[in-house]
Amino acid sequence: MSQPSVLTPTQARALFRTGAQAATTSGWCRGYAQANLLAVPRDLAFDTLLFVQRNPDACPLLEVTDPGDPHPREVAASADLRTDLPAYRVYENGAPVAEVADATGYWRDDLVAFLIGCSFGFEAALSAAGVPVRHIGQDRNVAMYVTDRPCVPAGRLSGPLVVSMRPVPPAMVDAAVEVSARRLGTHGPPVHVGDPAALGIADLARPDFGDPVEFAPGDVPVFWACGVTAQAVVLAAKPEFAITHSPGRMFVTDVSDAPPVPDAPL
Repeated sequence: MSQPSVLTPTQARALFRTGAQAATTSGWCRGYAQANLLAVPRDLAFDTLLFVQRNPDACPLLEVTDPGDPHPREVAASADLRTDLPAYRVYENGAPVAEVADATGYWRDDLVAFLIGCSFGFEAALSAAGVPVRHIGQDRNVAMYVTDRPCVPAGRLSGPLVVSMRPVPPAMVDAAVEVSARRLGTHGPPVHVGDPAALGIADLARPDFGDPVEFAPGDVPVFWACGVTAQAVVLAAKPEFAITHSPGRMFVTDVSDAPPVPDAPL
């Protein structure tokens, strides 16, 4: 197989459709945005949309599908959200009941799918700017943590912000902030740099999602808002049914991860 970084999104999705697994899609399809998947019954969709709109840093919305429609018309028209991710989690009453490579048998006619931007989309730009992305080098998933920062509630949905963390050399923190700030569809700039206790995180070695990442000497932790926030909040409301991506195993879109070019002055 080709290196995942040089695959096109179409090639990657076709590969996942065969049942091929990936421990994480971090580093896949360099140059293209990736997305969190959250599919909920129609009766919870309005609250979910309102929550996403009220918390745009954690939940940069890329697309919402019509009920029952597994095809994202805007970000990857040829894709099928039931088959084109490397792994899915299925929930009943807020509890996981299955992890599968193909969600076709679980898809329902009332499901509304939300695609929410992912910080994997700025990692290629970090690397290009000379900022090391430690978890890719260690062949691990990014580390994610539940914080003590509350999100803006919406209807039945409320809960804390989830963040992803990347160790960064101190001299490169400004570059990491600048690079990620230009990519608002991938959460924008960090929400915190430094002491994890300021976010209510007790132990970086024990992430709530993903894998622990080893620090190089002198590295400082840098935290970005994470799209898993929407999953965590929705599942805390114990919906009778939901489908999500498996953390770190994202949907690869056809959308460029490059920042938009400003319009020329008139």
